[in-house]
Amino acid sequence: MAAILDFVIAFLIVLGGAFALIGSWGLARLPALMSRLHGPTKATTLGVGGCLIASMLYFPSHGMSWSAHELLITLFLFITAPISANMIAKACIHGRHVYGDAVAKYEVPLPRPPHPDAEWATFGSTEAAKPE
Repeated sequence: MAAILDFVIAFLIVLGGAFALIGSWGLARLPALMSRLHGPTKATTLGVGGCLIASMLYFPSHGMSWSAHELLITLFLFITAPISANMIAKACIHGRHVYGDAVAKYEVPLPRPPHPDAEWATFGSTEAAKPE
């Protein structure tokens, strides 16, 4: 039984390391901010989560005390990574709306709202909200 658990722990560490490596490589190599978000928020989150779950299994199985720290870190990471990616994406979209295409030379242009009063994603009409 201990050999199977050690195999699962080793598999989770290797899988977590592979996800973290692929996520970090994507963060460094992808050209635009919106595509760079996928590296740290998806692959690297799974990588760190895999290593933390392996740690949660290793210590109790080898006679050491169990701690809830790894579980809390994993839950916090899985909850906050998508939220932070959403906030960064919204800031990028709003920055492009305000500053136009001069944000970065390599950024892929996003579609603009068809009409100033139209809503798109998080865009609300600032002119329609102003009292006359």
